[in-house]
Amino acid sequence: MTPLISITRRHALGLFAATAVCPVQAATPIPTGWADTLRTARGQTVYFNAWAGSERINAYLQWAADQLQRDFGVKLQHVKISDAADVVKRVRAEKQAGRQDSEGTVDLIWINGENFAAMKREGLLSAPFAKTLPHFQWVDTVGKPTTLVDFSVPTEGLESPWGMAQLTFLADRQRLPKPPQSMAELLALARTQPGRITYPRPPEFHGTTFIKQALLEHAPDAKALAQPVTPEALQLQAAPLWRFLDALHPHLWRGGKQFPPHHAAVRQMLADGELLLALTFNPNEAANEIAAKRLPATVYSWQLAKGTIGNTHFVAIPYNAPSKAAAQVVANFLLSPAAQARKADIDVWGDPTVLDVARLPAAERALFQSAPRAGQLAQSSPALPEPHASWVDALEKEWIRRYGV
Repeated sequence: MTPLISITRRHALGLFAATAVCPVQAATPIPTGWADTLRTARGQTVYFNAWAGSERINAYLQWAADQLQRDFGVKLQHVKISDAADVVKRVRAEKQAGRQDSEGTVDLIWINGENFAAMKREGLLSAPFAKTLPHFQWVDTVGKPTTLVDFSVPTEGLESPWGMAQLTFLADRQRLPKPPQSMAELLALARTQPGRITYPRPPEFHGTTFIKQALLEHAPDAKALAQPVTPEALQLQAAPLWRFLDALHPHLWRGGKQFPPHHAAVRQMLADGELLLALTFNPNEAANEIAAKRLPATVYSWQLAKGTIGNTHFVAIPYNAPSKAAAQVVANFLLSPAAQARKADIDVWGDPTVLDVARLPAAERALFQSAPRAGQLAQSSPALPEPHASWVDALEKEWIRRYGV
């Protein structure tokens, strides 16, 4: 089938929405049984439990809800949450209370990492579904292997990839023209610029990621980090990390005795000139903030020379979701080239795509083309795999024991 030569984003959305009912018009073939899924889904409501801390993300989900209602007869209800761990606790409580198939309160959840590992381990997820979604064929499982492995835990189709993330640093070129390219260089910079560097306090996600990045650079055997943590492994692999932090903390903001509560506070301190650098897990964040006039146009982004921690965020369906068919329709829509391109648009959200754009038909590939923006990451570094999910809690507890008072 020959794809269309040119297409607007609006027309592309219609094209991919019509995939299920008009396969002759679409680039994505329909797997056997998908038409039945669509028929079952029509009229269902999907309670999507997703983080609500960003107006842009909330607006994107409202846009998605409008398209899903119009094209599939599926109502998407954004259940706004602050922490996915709270949703995991709720589903766990439902299982303990004996609430079986279709008796739950969550149809879809935005998760990754240790929350996914916990749900998989405890049997809180529905049957594998991701690889049966029509749009999954465009996912870049080769160039972005974390679309199949979540914090070193194989996803096995139990969650569907939604977006990419990688630790990225921000600085103002007028204050820091030459950025550090490793944790060792960051320590050297901190020594010459006391009080002008910090990171969020763990267990805030970005703060934990900072210490995991330092762990990857200092661990005697990085391969050991892909295995479940043990007391012996923590003692051996993390010993150089604590020595690094012991050397770094006296030179940090407020002497390393206090840490900002979240990455947005660090970013604001960068904007105010109080700090030399900030950190984010969205490579497009600087461009987003410059466009919103919350950061000056002289801010730039970079990743460390040998790579930074990267992962994929996903959506998953709990074992007792009442609207499993509609949840799959939502997950498939979120993977469509039109929805992924809109999400990647800096003016909308700026969340990097999980798709292999180079493999898309020309019309859909064109949706991802845009002019470079101020602050946008100029050169990507390798995405380093996350340690096994079990390392997160162990590292956070030990960090708090050592530095939390």
